[in-house]
Amino acid sequence: MTPNEKLLRETLQLVAAKKIAPDEAVIRLSALAPSEHLGYATIDHHRTARQGFPEVVYCEGKAEKEAVEIIKKIAGRGGSALATRASGAIHLKVKKFAKNAIFHERSRAITIEPVGAKKKIGKILIVSAGTSDVPVAEEAAVTASVMGSNVETVYDVGVAGIHRLFNHVEKLKSARAIVVVAGMDGALASVVGGLVPRPVIAVPTSVGYGASFGGLSALLAMLNSCAAGVAVMNIDNGFGAGALAHKINTLPETLAEEK
Repeated sequence: MTPNEKLLRETLQLVAAKKIAPDEAVIRLSALAPSEHLGYATIDHHRTARQGFPEVVYCEGKAEKEAVEIIKKIAGRGGSALATRASGAIHLKVKKFAKNAIFHERSRAITIEPVGAKKKIGKILIVSAGTSDVPVAEEAAVTASVMGSNVETVYDVGVAGIHRLFNHVEKLKSARAIVVVAGMDGALASVVGGLVPRPVIAVPTSVGYGASFGGLSALLAMLNSCAAGVAVMNIDNGFGAGALAHKINTLPETLAEEK
């Protein structure tokens, strides 16, 4: 149950028991407004109710003060929070109001998870072709983890030394969803997709020399994969891959809760 759902349920129970007046209930529930306007941003506070996780803050392009204030408003609702493409300076300011905020330096992400958060479920495997692809892979891993999925990683197992991947076939088979992050030729996604009957989310990275065209070569290679069941994200979009993998991973539990 999300903090918003808990407040709504408790307030309705108090009104039904005639312990508070309707006017007081209105004041209590004013905090549940679907959006909050800050002038430079309009925060979607109902995203948790619709999608199961709060609005994620993309910090790149925002003024430091703006990013911090948005994170503060989201974290103030009592649930988890995620900020991507953040900086250490933003994290230091977030720590002033959220002591449990963690800065994941490699992925440049900030996560806030409340005490007593739900137990993480299922299993997602994040695979990177090279060590240079790890920052994008870590963004996917951090995203899926803070959203509530168990995450494991296997890094630097690209096709230049494909034997390294074969040491992890059992891990590939045991995952509900697999994220494959690769630059240069982007071939690893097709290899993984051909090895196991699991959905594969391919993420092209901008890693590579001139003719990689900033990840475009890997993107086109992944889009043209001959392996069945390979979906492709945008270049360097580790967040998108982590979010999609989480939804696939937790689908059985989500459907069970809705029945």
